[in-house]
Order: sequence, then C-alpha cells, then structure tokens
Amino acid sequence: MDSVFILTVAIVIFALAFDFINGFHDTANAIATAVSTKALRPRHAILLAAVMNFVGAMTFTGVAKTITKDIVDPFTLTNGSIVILAALCSAITWNLLTWYYGIPSSSSHTLIGSIAGAAIAASGFAALNYTGFLKILQALIFSPVLAFVVGFIVYGIFKFVFRDANLTKTNRNFRFIQIGTAALQSYTHGTNDAQKAMGIITMALIANNYVDSTDIPFWVQFSCAVAMGLGTSVGGWKIIKTVGGKIMKIRPINGVAADLTGAMIIFGATYIHLPVSTTHVISSGILGVGASHRLKGVKWGTAKTMLITWLITLPISATIAALFYYFLNLFF
Repeated sequence: MDSVFILTVAIVIFALAFDFINGFHDTANAIATAVSTKALRPRHAILLAAVMNFVGAMTFTGVAKTITKDIVDPFTLTNGSIVILAALCSAITWNLLTWYYGIPSSSSHTLIGSIAGAAIAASGFAALNYTGFLKILQALIFSPVLAFVVGFIVYGIFKFVFRDANLTKTNRNFRFIQIGTAALQSYTHGTNDAQKAMGIITMALIANNYVDSTDIPFWVQFSCAVAMGLGTSVGGWKIIKTVGGKIMKIRPINGVAADLTGAMIIFGATYIHLPVSTTHVISSGILGVGASHRLKGVKWGTAKTMLITWLITLPISATIAALFYYFLNLFF
C-alpha cells in the first residue's frame, strides 16, 4: 500500500486514541465537583458526562477549523503526515504521564505545543502561522484568568443573594441544581475539546490531498465524538480526586458556581472558534470560587503544582514532538 495512505490511517487511529484519552483524562473537569458533593454517584456522573460530551462534539466545528489552519498551514506543510503523527505521539505520551500521576494538565496545551514542536523540527520556526498561533496562545493564557475572576464574582453574587438563607437547606437544593450544571459543563467540554482531534485529522487529510478545504467531514466529526464519549465513560479517577477535593472543600453551592463559570467561559470560546484548556478554565473557576468563599480554604499548594504543570506543558510537548519527528523521519 502507498506510504501516504498508511500514514493517514495511522494518524486517524492515533487522533481517535488521543480523543479517547482526552475523554478519560478530562472527565474530571466536568463532573468532579458533582461527585465530591455527592450530587451524583460516580457511575451516574460519568455516564452523564459521556452522553453530553458526545452531544457537544456533534454540535460545532469552528474550533476544529481553527486547529486545522491557524497553527501551521496544512496546504504547505513539509512532511505533513510525519509532523502530525509525531505531534499525536507526543500529545498522547504527555497526557498519559500526567494522568498516571493524577495531575490535571491541559490536553489543549499538549496538542498545540506538540503540533508546533513537530512543525518547527520539520521546517524551522517559519513553519508556524504566527498570527493564528499567537491568537490561540492568548486564548489559552487569558481564559484561566477570566475564569478565576468570573468564578470569584459568580460566587460573590450567590453569597449576597443567599446571605440570609439556611445553609443546610440551601446546599441541599443546590445539590439538585448541580446535576444540571454538571450536564451543561460536560456539554460545553464536548463542544471545545473533541474538536481538537477533528482539526488534526482534517489537517492530515489536507496535507495528503484527500480533501481540499478546511470543512470538517461528517465521518471525522462523528468518529471523534464517539471516541470522546467512550473515553469519558472510562473515567479519570485520579484527576477527579485532585479537582474535586484537593483544591478546596467543595459544597453544592460552590460546585454550581464553579460549573456555571466553566460552562460560560468554555462555550464563549467555542462560539468564537477558539480552543481553550477546559482543565485550566474549570480548575481556575474552582480557585476563584474558593477565593471568594474563603481565601484560607483554598489549598494553594495544589494550585501551585497545577500551575507549574501548565507552564511546562507547552515547551515539554514541543520538545517531545520534535524528538518523535526525528525518529519517525528515519523510517518514512
């Protein structure tokens, strides 16, 4: 068989594997607060997240188009298949490492850093589409900051509105509301995160002359949605434990505020076709809610560990991808 065809098939398989891993790696983002407050049993929460992730992935394709064209130009990419396969190998490796150690790192940072690193290894820094790449970086950097601020404000509003309410009764009522907000956050997660694998498959199809536009084929959208849903159904218990309990002690009213914050920021990014890190956004939203509730109640040591991981993910992913590119280039 033609080597280009073999590489394309390999890229589709690895991209779906990345989406599957992204599903169980990021399951915690959408349901950790609902599990920690016992609004949902873990099994029910994961099933809800899997269904809503699938529905979200089938709704939009704008972020996928951004991934396809804004990091590098797929129409002029040198050794495009090897670049994309190396990027996927790097992203999967880093995701599995951080999942193993229970660190909620960003699959978005991992994938974007990996694409950039492999492309630079192939063609130098000129390979990057700097306008689009910087736009994506700005979204990745500012979205967690915005989530922290919005989380702080949303919980501040809740505190004011329910200042005279009975705390026990209020939390009991919010536990029911949290089922809805967990579903909403899972849906928005699917609208953004699942599209990243769609974008990279379409990039490969363009680079290998199987399609001639950045429109996402339906089979790509459907297969990525299924992979994300199946991955979510596996669950990421280590990261659920970190996000759900190691940042702050979460009560239902805190969880609803954090879920609404995450859903607003992620869906806003999806609406303007920008990929953001759902991990960063949701974790930062929880931090903002925690700071608004009680500064001393936030476990800033865990937040520091997460921040360090976020900062090193892009350069490490880029380096790993470059090494994979050099290795694969020996064989193809």
